[in-house]
Formats: sequence, C-alpha cells, structure tokens
Amino acid sequence: MTAPRVYQTEAIIIKRIKLGEADRILTLYTPELGKLKAVAKGTRRTQSKLGGHVELLTHSHLMLARGRNLDIITQAQTINNFLPIKDDLERISRGLYVAELVDSFTGEHIEDHRLFDLVLETLKQLSQTNDFEFVLRYFELRLLDHLGYRPQLQQCTECNSPLRPETNFFSPNHGGVLCRDCGFQEPAACPLSLNALKVLRLWQDCDYATARRVKISPELASELEQVMREHIKYLLERQLKSTAWLDKLKREIQPK
Repeated sequence: MTAPRVYQTEAIIIKRIKLGEADRILTLYTPELGKLKAVAKGTRRTQSKLGGHVELLTHSHLMLARGRNLDIITQAQTINNFLPIKDDLERISRGLYVAELVDSFTGEHIEDHRLFDLVLETLKQLSQTNDFEFVLRYFELRLLDHLGYRPQLQQCTECNSPLRPETNFFSPNHGGVLCRDCGFQEPAACPLSLNALKVLRLWQDCDYATARRVKISPELASELEQVMREHIKYLLERQLKSTAWLDKLKREIQPK
C-alpha cells in the first residue's frame, strides 16, 4: 500500500540547522513516527508564516508532504510554545539539554508514544517549576529506563550481593552500583552515598508528582548530576555539547 503523499502529525522540534539562505532542516520528535527530519522552507525570513510555529522546543501540529530526500512542512499550528522556557536562560538551557538527549539516544522512524509523552511532560515541568535539576535527573533516569539502559540499583553488578545501607560505588561500565568491596577494586567507579542511592531508586520507578516530594540538598543534587553525567557519557561515548553551556550558566549565577 502506497503511503499518502501528505500526512499530519504532532511534533516537538528538538533541533534545527540552516539550509540555504532562507530554509531550515528541523529534527522532529513525534508520537507515531518517532524522530524524523523535515525541511521548513522560508522560516529564516521574518515574514514566514511557519516560523513561529516551528521554533525549538515547540509542540506543534504539522502537515508534511513527502519529498525525495526529506519531507517538507507545508502547514504548522502551535499547540504549546512553552514560553516560560524560552523567556528564561536557565530554563532554555535545560530544555535544549533534554532535546539533545532525545536526539542522541534515538534512531529515526521508531514509533514511541511513551517517550513522546515523557518529553512533553518534561517540557511542561520545566515551564512550571524552578527545581530544574530535579526535572533533569528524573528525565535522565526515565529516558534510560525506557530505552533499555536501566541502571542496576538493587544489587552489586559484580558479585550480585544485595547492597548494604552504606556508601557504595557507581560504575558506568558495569551499568550500575558496585558494593563497597567490589567498588574499591574498580578505579573508574565513584562513591555513591546512601541518600543518592535511595533517591535514584525512588525516581527510577515513580511519577513526577511522587518524585517532586523528595527534598534534595545542593550537595546531593551535585552528586546525582555527576553520577548521571558520567553514566550518559559512557553510554554515548561522548559528552553532550549542551552540558558545557549548563556548567557555564551555573558558574555565572553562583553568588560571589
């Protein structure tokens, strides 16, 4: 059966690059079609009718025409432009990090309604809360879990013994936590406090509303960020570009 030449979909715009003098190639994340690339013609012109509806981190309803190499966006209507994110430097830096994570971990044309819903809910959370680090850590854990990279947090990944209520070790190349004895023998493992382990275990299996109830100190937030960053770096075999901007912003807003 031949696919229709014109089709419609919801999409979150997660990346864009310039094409020629006036066009852009957009990377879209959709519920039915997964990740795909499409051309948005004329969107770099100020008078473009499409432009405002296909900005980064916008949730839109799109009509596309199939092309020889890339499909072409012919109509667009904003569903949610997430203005609180775009009007705030700290929020947008986190939103772009979320978008880069999705782009880095997903292949094209793989249907995934649950992941689409997770990304959409994460952008809503970033629009509504000031606890940005909580949103990112929760999203990272749920994304990895959903894509088959769930860290092992219940038992030692080396000797399989139950983890004792003490400082253990997190090892990206082992895919989770090592007990104290095994951790001392793994040079690349980093210490993981008992509180950090408890939070990771909870967030791995609960919803946003439950996760939000946990109060995180700045020290614990920093520990969780480092653990997840190293784990993601190991899985992708590179550091995400957006982390450099996140770190720069944090340094600039720290009280002197």
